[in-house]
Amino acid sequence: MSWHGDPYEAVKGADLLVILTEWNEFRALDLTQLAQNMSHARMADLQNIYSTEDAREAGFTAYVGVGS
Repeated sequence: MSWHGDPYEAVKGADLLVILTEWNEFRALDLTQLAQNMSHARMADLQNIYSTEDAREAGFTAYVGVGS
């Protein structure tokens, strides 16, 4: 396991992005940049901070929103 201060660096080569918090710094991410940095752009958004449409437009091939 490793720690990254930069979310775009953290997803490099990842198969899945899981969002567990609704903190503001995660609400303003560039979804397109995240998707482009991933091996397989898939997201599980456990706080529903992004819409399915926004995720799909950004290049995510799979998006699941769960939570408040």
